[in-house]
Amino acid sequence: MGLASSSPNSTNSFCKILAFNLSDTLASTGKLGEEKSLPGIAAGPVPCIAVPAAGFTQRATIDPELNEIHVLSGMSKDKEKRNESVRNSFWVYDIHSNKWVCVYKNENIGQQYWNKMCNVEPCPRFAHQLVYDDSQKVHYLFGGNPGTSSPKLRLDDFWSLKLSRPSKDYVLRRCKYFIRKQRFFELTTRDPIAGMQYLQNDLSDTVAHDNVEERVEFQRLSRMLFEAPKTEESMQCEEEELSPPSNLYVGRTQLFDKLVSFFPDHMTQPKGSLVDFVTF
Repeated sequence: MGLASSSPNSTNSFCKILAFNLSDTLASTGKLGEEKSLPGIAAGPVPCIAVPAAGFTQRATIDPELNEIHVLSGMSKDKEKRNESVRNSFWVYDIHSNKWVCVYKNENIGQQYWNKMCNVEPCPRFAHQLVYDDSQKVHYLFGGNPGTSSPKLRLDDFWSLKLSRPSKDYVLRRCKYFIRKQRFFELTTRDPIAGMQYLQNDLSDTVAHDNVEERVEFQRLSRMLFEAPKTEESMQCEEEELSPPSNLYVGRTQLFDKLVSFFPDHMTQPKGSLVDFVTF
């Protein structure tokens, strides 16, 4: 199987996936978002909002054990604005179910932002190299070009990526933890004794005490019971994850944002700002 892309000098951008059956030497093509059955692939429409953007120099790898294709974005063309852009996005295609899932996307394109993130994640690029170690389930990324703003620049950085697939039990436990942590914050402001009992029983049950990070965080929460009351200004200077929110509304809003992060975008509220939809 493979993805069809276009040439940088072409005015057309393709959005196709091709499959070649070695047993009967037949080739089949299907357009992303089109209801068509490819060999060994379930037929059915793919929502247009849930497919990689058309463009060129996308890099794809395949995992024969998981029956998945992974696609790292390259340079894409905006049909409405007719300009080229390079943004980070990583997609996973399930061959059997004929479904795409965007597991990561970063829409930032500002040079100042990526200068700060240079040691956190690779900057957007095209014409890069991407290989996959299917035994260790690790992707390796090397080089590329950061975009039209620096057409002659060639990157020489090297990155590795390992996808994390949390189980349903893990997601359920973490959701319970976030909810009970907020409940603990609210209890301690009114009744520290009740908060301590809640911490020892209800909140403790949602912590994996064999996990170092979770255990340390739980211990830091317990120390809050014996600390002097903090002002709103001092709370803002501490880590958001372990400091009680300044008020009930802020705390429950932060809790909601954490919970919806476990759900796909189409099941949550829009992440963008309404101001972005206003044309001046």
